[in-house]
Amino acid sequence: MARYIGIDLHRNRFTVCMIAENGRKYRKTVEMSLLDNFAKTLRPDDELAVEMTTNTRLFKGVVEKCVGRVVVVDSAKFKVISESTKKTDKNDAENLAFFLSKDMLPELRMKDAGRERLHSLCQTKDKLTKQRTQLKNKINNSLASIGILLKREELSSDKSLDRVLALDLDPVTMVEMEVIVEQIHSLNRGIAKLKNEIVRKGERYEDHKIISSIKGIGSASASLLLSIIGDVKDFANEKKLAAYFGLVPRVSNSNDTQHSGRITKRGSKLGRTTLVQCGLIAKRYSPYLFRFHERIKKRRGGGKANIALAKKLVGIIYEALTNRWVFTDFTKFKYVKLSAA
Repeated sequence: MARYIGIDLHRNRFTVCMIAENGRKYRKTVEMSLLDNFAKTLRPDDELAVEMTTNTRLFKGVVEKCVGRVVVVDSAKFKVISESTKKTDKNDAENLAFFLSKDMLPELRMKDAGRERLHSLCQTKDKLTKQRTQLKNKINNSLASIGILLKREELSSDKSLDRVLALDLDPVTMVEMEVIVEQIHSLNRGIAKLKNEIVRKGERYEDHKIISSIKGIGSASASLLLSIIGDVKDFANEKKLAAYFGLVPRVSNSNDTQHSGRITKRGSKLGRTTLVQCGLIAKRYSPYLFRFHERIKKRRGGGKANIALAKKLVGIIYEALTNRWVFTDFTKFKYVKLSAA
């Protein structure tokens, strides 16, 4: 008979709660350095649940060979843990074990290690890009405070940044500008290096060829999207994929009343932003998308039209990946079909 094991995982240790065949509960804390020894105590018919953390993939890789089932739990959906009034490692582990025994845990989909690493590169690039924007805003604000007004595009290149250092500034402001400009130059190099690696790794996947054939989705954006989507077969239909990106409305039903609100915004914010940006470019090439966007825009405004366009683009991506389409002329929706992956 299976034992149900809940794991509250941390970087250097993990707390175990085991519900035995007789219903008794056993708890202990194990150092991560002893993970291999812990794995040897497991049985082939055991079931184990663990929350998603930075080292869950490592943990799962060791224990999954020793047990019948490993469930990686989506903590955001498992409110018993995320909103527990009694938030302790032992309590979290016990909740995981109990709900595992009832088969009531929201399982998190894990992508292959290559796409996870690709997604990590995309996240790092996004963070550095935001840091660069903050520093450019700091330059604009500091110069505006002394009456020097710059246009946004005047800080878009390394040469234009260097012109800031040629301005007649007081010594204190000059030191500040020198440090900020130096940091932006460094960020520019790092972002460019990351982008090249993102494209290089993304192009190894056949899915990259499919997604990037959609006019409006560049090579880096295609890499990002495939790192988020993973295996499209995990999604039953395009609505499931749109929901994964948080592009579906919240729905509230009570008795005979049904209300649809704003989009859920679950999933990757970076993915949603990329879809919106790519959608706005794609509509320039696709008369169908252009008409669709204009129709929604007239009725509901630009913001909602952009979201609707992003959702429509998700549908095209889903169909293309599912059917293995590579567009030869996206404007006329012409494509060739690849062999099954």
